[in-house]
Amino acid sequence: MNKEHLYAWFKEGTITIPSFLLTNYSTMGLNEQEMVLLLQLQSFIDKGNHFPAPSQLSDRMTLQETECLFMIQRLVQRGFIEMVVEGSQEIGQEKYSLSPLYEKMMDCFLKTLKQAESAEIQKAGESLYTIFEQEFGRPLSPFECETLAMWMEDDHQPEIIKSALRESVISGKLNFRYIDRILFEWKKNGIKTLEQAREQGQKFRVHQKRDRKTETAQPMKDVPFYNWLEQ
Repeated sequence: MNKEHLYAWFKEGTITIPSFLLTNYSTMGLNEQEMVLLLQLQSFIDKGNHFPAPSQLSDRMTLQETECLFMIQRLVQRGFIEMVVEGSQEIGQEKYSLSPLYEKMMDCFLKTLKQAESAEIQKAGESLYTIFEQEFGRPLSPFECETLAMWMEDDHQPEIIKSALRESVISGKLNFRYIDRILFEWKKNGIKTLEQAREQGQKFRVHQKRDRKTETAQPMKDVPFYNWLEQ
């Protein structure tokens, strides 16, 4: 092979395939033949041929011309390929566009992320049930399980729920009503991170100690005791 042949080979160029598309085309509803046909279309488009004939596609594949035509029609109907016309209707030029394919790929990617997040939340939820049962020293009741699920559905992050459980343990008030009040107050005050929850808990305990000292110094007076349930 001489340099001229190598140069001609280099000029053929390459085609870039998103890794997600290559690994998830079946999830998107494409089979192997359809995937290869779409890649062939992309290759023609990249080289300036935006409307290759079925015979040109057939030359590169093991499909007959009529099979390529039928497959293109099906892909258009299913929203993987779009037929666009550039210019006026009288002298316009038809072109294939693969924008719908990549839109479907992005939708599939976002759906995959959402499923992964849901699985992570479910896993975290199962972990929460175990932690609560360990702290309470017994299985949770159906009502308590429902309450815990409600907290997670109310956008309380698992770490925040764990922190509220920790506050109830430290305060010696291990019950769901007390934990629910903590989460309510934190949400009302815009506490969304574990660090913010820890700071709020420290402030609460400092306030609690101060109230106890005041109560000891003035035993005859009614001193309001700071309690999450009485705000």
